[in-house]
This record gives sequence, structure tokens and C-alpha cells, in this order.
Amino acid sequence: MRRNYDLIVIGGGSGGLAAAQRAAEHGARVAVVEAGRLGGTCVNLGCVPKKLMWNAAMLAHHLDDAAGYGFDIGAVRHDWPALRARRDAYVERLNGIYEQNLRERNIDYLPQQARFESPHAIRAGAETLEGERIVIATGGRPQIPELPGAELGITSDGFFELPSCPARVAVVGSGYIAVELSGMLSALGADVCVFVRHDGVLRSFDTLLRDVLTASMQRNGIEIVNDCPIAAVRKSSGGIELETAHGSRKGNFDTLIWAVGRAPNTDGLDVQAAGVRLDAAGCVATDRWQNTNVDNIYAIGDVTGRLPLTPVAIAAGRRLADRLYGGCKDRHLDYRCVPTVLFTHPPIGTVGLTEEEAVDGYGQEVKTWVSRFVPLYHALTGEKPESAMKLVTVGPGEKIVGCHVIGPGADEMLQGFAVAVRLGASKADFDDTVAIHPTSAEELVTMR
Repeated sequence: MRRNYDLIVIGGGSGGLAAAQRAAEHGARVAVVEAGRLGGTCVNLGCVPKKLMWNAAMLAHHLDDAAGYGFDIGAVRHDWPALRARRDAYVERLNGIYEQNLRERNIDYLPQQARFESPHAIRAGAETLEGERIVIATGGRPQIPELPGAELGITSDGFFELPSCPARVAVVGSGYIAVELSGMLSALGADVCVFVRHDGVLRSFDTLLRDVLTASMQRNGIEIVNDCPIAAVRKSSGGIELETAHGSRKGNFDTLIWAVGRAPNTDGLDVQAAGVRLDAAGCVATDRWQNTNVDNIYAIGDVTGRLPLTPVAIAAGRRLADRLYGGCKDRHLDYRCVPTVLFTHPPIGTVGLTEEEAVDGYGQEVKTWVSRFVPLYHALTGEKPESAMKLVTVGPGEKIVGCHVIGPGADEMLQGFAVAVRLGASKADFDDTVAIHPTSAEELVTMR
């Protein structure tokens, strides 16, 4: 059996669904082919369940702070299995909502593995689908290093399958996933040790954010071992043991989590049958309009290796559909100045250039403004952790090219400031904005 479509989307994650639904709204006949659960990594094994776990971890921190506000909480026990059951039920509900959204837009959904037969045809189960255009939106997957015993560890996918909170956890990695998962596990009762290959966590972020987060993690009881590449993993009588490249051994851990990067999901697609070019990392190579080297085939999201963030995939998918079917001939995503948030403890919000990047590009034209303070929330708590903010400006007009925040509320406040930075606001524009008091956000418009 053969079906014909204006657009075939391979992948039912955030980017693929966004492209498919926007194209259908423009009148295109669309099919989505997805072998896994609808929603992709974000809904099933990423943003959504992660944020729910982060919420639980934040509640744990708030319970610790409650005595400062006069509450006598007493002994508190956390029920991990109950949290997991409610979290998973919520995700399952979202899967159903996504499927219903496709039906409402008359988009055909095929729960099958897709592979190319030609530039205009794919095989999905027993069927061949022919499309005028095809979008590859298959996302990525967590990597496990090729080391002896590496299979003894799990990835972020396995984190969401944990039946209970492990007592002692090793996290190997230094990026988003490593710092987020370590913070959640620590807050919910685990003894956590983070092993970093180089000189610290979040190496691509502004130094201010790195320093404050590192201090916060250590204050919360997380051990960070820098300059410690792992060479092998072994099972010992006491649990999991890590052997470092320096010859030392670290253990014993109940759980090992690999957070060492992600790989694109291009295996099994038979892209060579369509002539689609992959780069050295296996990502689908695209230009700024999401075009591949094949005229009618496009790629969006993590499979392209460009800014692997859910909102980026969604934005790229919608803009592509607008360009192909909505008459917006030059519509495309600008990958510069993209805001992002890390759900650490406390959270981080950042947009634009780091101070180091700005200096590399503009030299002595760069001027920075920094504020470090204890937020009002902690005025009455036992701990007094600092929040920190930095504005990076360029030129005599002090145009803001970077905005970096760490502290309670950073995840929410950055969205509005990201709009200002994208619109080219200057330090004078921030100065002329009346502050909202008392908030942490007001520090960004009152820096001297």
C-alpha cells in the first residue's frame, strides 16, 4: 500500500510535531512517523519529567528552610515510588493529548520505524509513504562511553526508571544533565559525587555562573572531582567502582549515571538511500533554512547537532513550515542569542555572550556589570547562599550582548530579559526601567 503526502515528518518529538501541525494549519496533507512515544525526549525522558523531579527537589530545599519562617516540620519522609507513579501518569496523559492533537488536525500518525527508500519515499512498517517533502526530526539519544564495564552505568533515560532514590550515586559529566540530575538526587536524599573530565562543570558558561553553582553544589553536599577522566568501571563487593585514568579507584556506588553527551538518531534511517549527507558526528548537515543537501529533504532539532534544546526544535519546525507552506519565503530560525535555563539548585538563566566570548570578539569594547547578593528569601533561613547576575555590554552605547543569572527565580525572570537583549537593549535602557521591589529581578535594572 502506498500513501501520498505533501509532507512526511520522521519523528514525533517536539520539533517534528511542531513542523507537522504548523504545516497542516497551512493546508498541507501531513503524516508523522514515530516508532516511540509521541513527544520525544522532552515529554518522555527530558524536560517534562525532569522539571517534575526538580519541583520535588525544590520542595525538599524549602522544607529545610521552613524553620527560619517559624514552621516546625518535624521528620519528613519522601516517597519516591509515589512521585514516580504520578510523574509517569502525567507523561502518559501528555502522550494521549499529542495523539489527539494530530487527529484534530487530520495528520496521519504511523507508530512505526521509518527508513528511506528514495528521496521522496520512506518505508513505515508494511507501507510505503511518498512525500513531496520530508523532514527528519528524529532527535538524539544519550551516549555511553566505550570503556570496560561502562554497561554497569545508566544514562538520563535510566534515571527516570529508578524505582527508588539510590543511596550513593556517581555522576560522570559536566554539562546540563550532570548538574541537573546531581542536584535533584542530592536534594531527595542521595549521596552524590560528580566526576568531571576537565577543570569544572559547565565549561561553556560564564565564569560567574560556574563559580556560584559550584559553591552551591558543594554547600548542598555534592562532591565534585575535577580533572578525573574515567578509564574503567568494575563491580565490587561494595557496589560499583570507578577506575580513573590516573590509576586511582573511586567507590562504592549504588548507581552510576553517564552524562557525557548525546548522539543523533540517524541509525536505521538508511539516509544513504536518499543521498542525505551526515557530518562527522553523524548529525544531518543543514544550512540556516534547515535544508539538507537533498532539495526536498529538511532536518530540524537535535538530529542536526545545533543547540539541542526543545524550544529551538519547536521554533525551527514552525519556521520551516511557515516557509514551505505559509508563504514566508525567508522564514528561518536565528540561532544566535537563544536563551536557556538550567534547572539546577539554584536555577540558572542565560542569554547571549559570556564575558569570555565577548572579549574574544570585541576586546576592550567590553564592559561588565555584576551584582552578588543574598536574596530576601534567605533573610530568615539558616543558609545564606548568594544569587549573582552579570550584564555584558559592548561599545560606547553599552549594548547588552549577554545576560547571566543564577539564583531563585532565574528560570522565570530570564524570559522577559531575553526579549530585551534580543531587541538590542542597552545598559541605559535597563537603567531607565523602573525596578519592581522587593525582587531579585530588580538587580538587573539597578546595577551601578
